[in-house]
Amino acid sequence: MASPAGKDWARPLVEPAMDTVNPRGRVRVERSQKRLRTYLGQELVADIARPLLVWEVPYYPSYYIPVADVRAELIASGDMEHSPSRGDAELYHVKVARATAPRASRRYPDSTIEELRDAVHISWQAMDEWLEEDEPIYTHPRDPYTRVDILASSRHVEIKVEGVTVADSHQPRILFETGLPPRYYLPLAHLRLDMLTTSDTETHCPYKGTANYWHLSVNGERHEDFVWIYRAPLPESQKIAGLAALYNEKVDLYLDGELQDKPHSHFT
Repeated sequence: MASPAGKDWARPLVEPAMDTVNPRGRVRVERSQKRLRTYLGQELVADIARPLLVWEVPYYPSYYIPVADVRAELIASGDMEHSPSRGDAELYHVKVARATAPRASRRYPDSTIEELRDAVHISWQAMDEWLEEDEPIYTHPRDPYTRVDILASSRHVEIKVEGVTVADSHQPRILFETGLPPRYYLPLAHLRLDMLTTSDTETHCPYKGTANYWHLSVNGERHEDFVWIYRAPLPESQKIAGLAALYNEKVDLYLDGELQDKPHSHFT
């Protein structure tokens, strides 16, 4: 997972960014206004009114939690990890009465990024549940500078793979997501369903929900996980429910008869 109006629309959601220069460039740190809770073994691990958002990678932030707001026991593992941008991390087991998550937390007590020194990062995958306010969130924190707009359109979308038309529609829903190319979601009846076979792959998006995939077979060649669908998307993305999309980066996409340039993204 760009907004046509740029990114300033989201700035009231957070305090001004604290950018720290380090050998890998800038690590962006902001304080969120959302209450955050996380659970392990159905027990509360942390409850924080204003967690830190830290962009460890460019695509989305991670949550860092002040040590004082961690309810679980943090047990030193004796292990360390090094990050070129954040420094040396001490690894901790996260323990509650019913469960322990080994090496699921890290802390950078001597980081050059001052805001991180008294905070811990808890592994997203190691926890059972994360809540922003009272709503579950999935995969990773929502980026306050990412916006998703889904617009109905009557534009003619034709998609070809290896010269073969695999989709043709005048009823796309176009999804515009900050930092990604537009995605064209099409009714299933407008795809060559005879070319699709079900995949076991399932992915999760904090803005759209859970996606399921198909492989696409063209001219005897199978393209793995080439088509996806959100059958029951999150409320803010209901307009794409039951519609299918393909990666613009990997197909020849014609919009109103004009071949579009293949975009470059981390899905390329």
